Amino acid sequence: MTQSTKLPKNVLSAAWAIALGAIAPMLDSTMVNIAIDQLTKNFHTTLAIIQWAITGYVLALAIAVPIAGWLMNRFDGKKIFISAVVLFGCTSVLAGISWSVTSFIVFRLLQGFTAGIITPLMSTLLVKTAGPEKIGRVMAIVSTPMIFGPILGPVLGGFIVQAASWRWIFFINVFIILIAAPLMMRTLPSFEPFNRESKLDIFGILDLSVMSAALIYGITKAADHATFKNSEALLWTGLDVLLLFVYIFYDYRKQHATVLPLTIFSNRSFKAASIGLFFANIAIMGPMLILPLFFQNFRHFSAMEAAIALIPQGIGMLVTRPMIGKMIDRLGAKYVVIASLIISLIGTIPLLFVTDHTSMIWIALILFIRGTSFGGINLPLTSDAYTGLADEELPDAGVGINIIENLGSSFGSAMIATVVATVLQSSQPTIAHELSAYHTGFLVSVIVLILIFLPSIFLTNKAKTTVE
Repeated sequence: MTQSTKLPKNVLSAAWAIALGAIAPMLDSTMVNIAIDQLTKNFHTTLAIIQWAITGYVLALAIAVPIAGWLMNRFDGKKIFISAVVLFGCTSVLAGISWSVTSFIVFRLLQGFTAGIITPLMSTLLVKTAGPEKIGRVMAIVSTPMIFGPILGPVLGGFIVQAASWRWIFFINVFIILIAAPLMMRTLPSFEPFNRESKLDIFGILDLSVMSAALIYGITKAADHATFKNSEALLWTGLDVLLLFVYIFYDYRKQHATVLPLTIFSNRSFKAASIGLFFANIAIMGPMLILPLFFQNFRHFSAMEAAIALIPQGIGMLVTRPMIGKMIDRLGAKYVVIASLIISLIGTIPLLFVTDHTSMIWIALILFIRGTSFGGINLPLTSDAYTGLADEELPDAGVGINIIENLGSSFGSAMIATVVATVLQSSQPTIAHELSAYHTGFLVSVIVLILIFLPSIFLTNKAKTTVE
C-alpha cells in the first residue's frame, strides 16, 4: 500500500474511538438474551413479561433514531456522541441495580433510547471524517463492534451469568465507557452542525417513531401467535402502513423540509442500498435467532455451548473484514456485494439439509463460509448509501439507513420465528417434522439473499475507472 492510499493517523484514531464507544450497546443487546432465564427467576415473573425488556429496548431505539438526525443537524456531533455514550453507561448502572421487573423494563427503555442516538451518529460521523475515497476501509473499522456483538456477546454473557450475576452484564459497560469516553474526547475532531437552522420536526419524528414501533411490535405479536393472521399483528401492521402514507403526504406538503426528506431516495445509490440493507438484515439476522435454538433442540447444547458453536461464523466475519474495506474503495460496492452474495448462498443452502446427525465439523465449516460473506454484503451497502450525497444530507441518510436496518432485522427475526413456529404447529412432534420447520426458516433466508441481487446491480462500480 502506498503512502497516498494509507489512512491518515487522525482518521484511524477517530474511527477506533467511535468503534469503542459503540461496543457497549452492541454487546449489551446480545448479552441480555443469555440472562433471560435468570432474570425470570430473580424477579419471580414470566417469560412474557421479561420479553418486554428485550422488545422495549428495540422499540425505544427505533424511536430515538429520528431524533438523532435532528441533534446532528443542530449541535456538534462530537459532544452529542460522547454524551450519548456516557448516558448509556449511566442507564446501564440503573438497569444493573434494578429492584423489580418494572424498574428493569423502564431502565432498559432508557438504555435503548440512548443506543438509538449512538447508532446513527456512529456511521454519519465516520462518513464525514473519512470522505468518499476512504469510506470502505473506515466503515470496516467502525463496524467492528457490530461483529463483536454477535460473536462475543452471547459467550461473554454466558460466562458472566454463570460466574457472577446477570447484573454484571450491565455493570461491565461502565468499564468500557470509562476507557472510551476519555479516548473520544482526545481523538475525535469537532463536527460542525450540518444545518443549524434545522427545526425540530416533532410531527415527523413522532410519525416515524410510532411507525417503526408499530411494525416491530406487530411482527413480535405475529411471532408470539405463530401466525400473521391474528388481530394484534394485523392491527399494528395496519397502523404502520397508515402512518407510512401519512408521512409521505406530510413530507410532500412540507416540501421535504422534514426529519427524513423522501427526496433522498431519488439518489440511485441510496435507494438501491436501502432496499439491499432491508433484505440483508432479514437474511442475516433471521437465522441468527433460530441457529442457537437448532443447537439446543437437536444437539442438546446448553445456551453457552450454542453460543460457542456460533463462533466459527464470527471468525469468518473477522477474517474477511480488513480485505472488504479495501475492495470497496478499489472496486465499488457492486461487485463486492454480488461476490459476497454467492459466498453467502454457498454457506446458507447447506443449512437446508442439516440434521441432528450432521457432523459439527461440517456445520462449523458451513457457518465459517457464511460468516465470511456478511461484511461483504452489509459494509458495501452501508457505505454506498452515502455515496454522492451532500454534507447536509448525511444526517438524513443516517436516520433513513438506521430505520431501515432496525425494521429489517426485527422483521427478519419475527418472520423466520413465525414461519418456524407455524410449521411446528402444523406437523406431528417428531424429529423429522421439527427439522423441516427449521429448514423452512433457512429457506426464507436463501430466498431473500437471492432477492438482494436485484438492487446490487444499481450500486456503484469503480472497476471501470480503476482500469482507465
